[in-house]
Amino acid sequence: MVGEIKQILKPTDFEGLKKALAMGPEKTIEAIKKSGLTGRGGAGFPTGMKWSFAASAKSKKKYVICNADEGEPGTFKDKVIIREVPEKIVEGMAICGLAIGADEGYVYLRYEYSYLISEFEAAIEAAEAKIKELGFKFKVTLFMGAGAYVCGDETAIIESIEGKRGQPRYKPPFPASVGLFGKPTVINNVETLANVPSALVDKEWNNKLRLFSISGTVDKPGVYELPEGITLAEVEKLVEPWGPLKAVMMGAAGGIAPAKDLVFSQEYLQKQGASLGSCTVVLFDDAVNMVDIAENVNEFFVHESCGYCTPCREGNRQIRDILSDMEDESDIEMMLALIQNARDTSRCGLGQTCGCVIEGAIRHFPEDWEDELQ
Repeated sequence: MVGEIKQILKPTDFEGLKKALAMGPEKTIEAIKKSGLTGRGGAGFPTGMKWSFAASAKSKKKYVICNADEGEPGTFKDKVIIREVPEKIVEGMAICGLAIGADEGYVYLRYEYSYLISEFEAAIEAAEAKIKELGFKFKVTLFMGAGAYVCGDETAIIESIEGKRGQPRYKPPFPASVGLFGKPTVINNVETLANVPSALVDKEWNNKLRLFSISGTVDKPGVYELPEGITLAEVEKLVEPWGPLKAVMMGAAGGIAPAKDLVFSQEYLQKQGASLGSCTVVLFDDAVNMVDIAENVNEFFVHESCGYCTPCREGNRQIRDILSDMEDESDIEMMLALIQNARDTSRCGLGQTCGCVIEGAIRHFPEDWEDELQ
């Protein structure tokens, strides 16, 4: 791991939960809303608002789920939190449980992180004991996924925990009203929950600081705690690229943008057809061909599609066939049509974003495609 990480790793010693217990559910939700904390898993939905939906749902039983299924290619930030401050994740879950009226939660851990189980379970047990000492009952179960990228979708996580095939559900109803085992459920990402205690008690807590997973053609890949809005020029000084940078990929689902004058803000990236998402950053220097990147990302989605939606399942395979034997501009037009069809008709985010990198590569780097067609 390279880079200085301070805010997210700063311990709170359960002061956040103590404050939440003193304030009560309604004031806790209002405090989280006021903090401006948004989801760090990709969607960026306001955390306090999500909690308020579940809090208002009428049910004797409710659940909190921590999404630790860190499956986005190029993402490895949640692993740092799990290893360094697992107690903050459990504390964040307990605060959420207090706020919405839940006494039980699940951590959905990706299969590839199975080597973290023993130390994570020990941390959970210790955190549960501390929570009990404070006069609040909250049980946490660590649940291992089976390695499916689609289970990063919150409703697919629910299906998986319930013992079903990990496929997304139709929405509505949303999990806040009908979630795990049919009960109101809040699902938050690891980084989101670990920020909750600090957002309540740390006066220096900065909502704009995010964990960036940075890799690619650089000498110093790693997890960096950086502010939203930082420029690529500033990031380059930290990671030391191999050569002049050509493109920035924001994960397989976040799209791709030219490196020139790039700013890591949602507003700037949206104009480029990309997304800040979970702050997954893969850098490519000018020796990399974007057609090769498109083929690599497409192969990932072919493998990871759950198979439910035809436009995603078959569309990605058709794109793979086109990429392997392109002849003229009509092939590119066909790929763009298949991408748009999947975006418009797929059931979940996997199908809706599976073509973002290919689309961006075609839009921003036409010269690479022209060379391929010659």
